[in-house]
Amino acid sequence: MTRHDTPATLRMLPVLAVGAFASQASIRMADPMLPQLAHEFGTRVTDLSGVITAFALAYGLMQIVYGPLADRLGKLRVIGWATAAASLGSAACALATGVDSLTLLRLLTGAACASLIPLALAWIGDNVPYANRQATLARFMIGSTLGIVFGQVAGGLFADTLGWRFGFVLPALVFAGVAWVLLREGERAPGAAPAATQADGVTGASTGAGAAGAPAAALAAFGEVLRSGWARTMLLLVFLEGALNFGVLALMPAWLHERHGLSLWQAGMAAAGYGLGGLGYALLSPWLVPRLGERGLVIAGSTLLCAGMAAVGGPHWPIEALKSLVMGIGFFMLHGTMQTLATQMVPSLRGTAISAFALALFAGQSIGVAIVARASDTVGYELVRLGGAAGMLLLGATLAVLLWRRARRMPGA
Repeated sequence: MTRHDTPATLRMLPVLAVGAFASQASIRMADPMLPQLAHEFGTRVTDLSGVITAFALAYGLMQIVYGPLADRLGKLRVIGWATAAASLGSAACALATGVDSLTLLRLLTGAACASLIPLALAWIGDNVPYANRQATLARFMIGSTLGIVFGQVAGGLFADTLGWRFGFVLPALVFAGVAWVLLREGERAPGAAPAATQADGVTGASTGAGAAGAPAAALAAFGEVLRSGWARTMLLLVFLEGALNFGVLALMPAWLHERHGLSLWQAGMAAAGYGLGGLGYALLSPWLVPRLGERGLVIAGSTLLCAGMAAVGGPHWPIEALKSLVMGIGFFMLHGTMQTLATQMVPSLRGTAISAFALALFAGQSIGVAIVARASDTVGYELVRLGGAAGMLLLGATLAVLLWRRARRMPGA
């Protein structure tokens, strides 16, 4: 029995994937709701960007806490308690009375959700050898990509039917169930599993556990990650990825609604093609990964993402959904490769390293959404969208070159 087929891994991977579903649904749920929120609260869509950026900013900043804490207390236990808090936060969002209260509650919910996907990636890194890791991560991504689809579709449907408040109740219920399972499992196995780290040829996986005893020691753990030149490069690239991709994606449903006349549910359906593209990649990954390799996935993914992002825009939602699907396939080919590389940035501090990766991603996302919202008011969303497409193509080309140079220096990498 190979390590990635152990009973604990097989049992917990679906649970973590369901949690990732709820987390991604929570992130994307608000995107197609923005026009209705603006109408109900008497403001403009661009003035509501804080509802999205607050979630992303808190999600990123809390990585400073979660990574070292998980290296000390155990990843499943930390995920479980944070997921329970996410259930309460998501339910409270349904009771918001204005822009300020909703923004604050989204901030708190984002802080709670911040543990789930990054620490799940670190847990997979602990339990799955590198050779099998990208395929396992793709299976885990099925949950997160379905969450993107659900969030974008359900957000629009609830906004057009029962009202936006009901959209926040469903993730709360899912979070509650996942928290219950994880807390039971975390009590049985509170420690981090070092075996995969040792299998990767790196010892001392418990370094992070000792470093997480105090805030200064936790910051020292992040400093250890930043001492790696390759880690610094990956963190910069994922920051740019978050800013370029998610800045454009977050405002796309509202733009399709206002510029091309799609209803809110149609705009949500169009944007949901993005998540379906991610699901398509996850299902095809056992075939794609060994044939294209890391560099091939990066080049093909950034090209598809650029093409889909540049083409999106029109009055027919099925066609826009197909364009979004191309975007989604491309993004997850690129990002899935970056996630796999991130799990091996600093194996001895895997929880902290993945948390730094998530911090960079969501800092980029929060800044990107704010910049796109302001830039759209001045130069127009169309020009910003084309700039984002070109930027993602350049990012993919840069990473491909870096991987090629790294492979020449380290033939076994």
